[in-house]
Amino acid sequence: MTAPGRVVVIGDALIDELRDDTGVREFVGGAALNVAVGLARLGLPTTLIAMVGDDEPGDRIRAYLDDFGVELVATASPHGSSRAVSTRNAGGEPVYVFNEAAWNRRIRFGDEERRVISDAAITVVSCFPFDDTAQTAELADAVRDADGLLAVDPNPREGMMHDRASFVAGFEELAALADLVKVGDDDAALLYAAPLETVRDRMRELGTAAVLTTRGAQGAGVVTDAVAIERSIASVPGAIIDTMGAGDAVLSSAVASLLSEHPSDEAAWVALVDTAMAVAAATCRFEGALLRLPSALSGLDQGS
Repeated sequence: MTAPGRVVVIGDALIDELRDDTGVREFVGGAALNVAVGLARLGLPTTLIAMVGDDEPGDRIRAYLDDFGVELVATASPHGSSRAVSTRNAGGEPVYVFNEAAWNRRIRFGDEERRVISDAAITVVSCFPFDDTAQTAELADAVRDADGLLAVDPNPREGMMHDRASFVAGFEELAALADLVKVGDDDAALLYAAPLETVRDRMRELGTAAVLTTRGAQGAGVVTDAVAIERSIASVPGAIIDTMGAGDAVLSSAVASLLSEHPSDEAAWVALVDTAMAVAAATCRFEGALLRLPSALSGLDQGS
């Protein structure tokens, strides 16, 4: 049986191949996998539902999840495990190219997947192929049958998207059911070619209970029926090394706070966002997307 209070994360799991001036390095990654591992590091029992190949990269993904105590419910992949080759643009942000497995990713929603979703305290969906109409319908059907909370992060990747309009339609189908939607300014630009405020208001019109907006270096905010707040990024020791896992760290932290604090007033939502900003800032002080806690920065000089 799924443990009480268990979180279920649905989305991608892959190998991140990072190329830069220092050479080529590989990390186990994927937005959903990063969130699942982040939640486990925050002390929550977590299950990841994702497509993973029966190959050496898939073995590495499974071993990595085992290391952090994340349960995996895997869909077999006919194309092997997904891979993202990333370089950095002038601003330090990752630019991705994806392999055939990532381009054709598919998650099976059978009896086991539906059971763990049904038993979850919260289901978190991140970087899901919302432009696959049939797959999105299966996901929506599974979460409608569940009693737990629902959090959704569209986390679109242009290199994995087949059809933007279909992706938006599928994402909005899930957003209408969600207790929390996280959406960033980059998501708003890619999916809607609109300002983040416009997309935030669209989520609220659809019926999303709380919208968490992220603006990179400009901070983050939350809007609900009763609250509208904006918070700046956290000031923590150390220099920014890698922004790859920042958004996933924000989502992991927000979900953990949502389950533990059940925020209903402005002070609680401020605490949720400030905690998420501190976790994201700590994560950015290390290479790779593994969630880091502010305590990991002990001994570093401010701004070093």
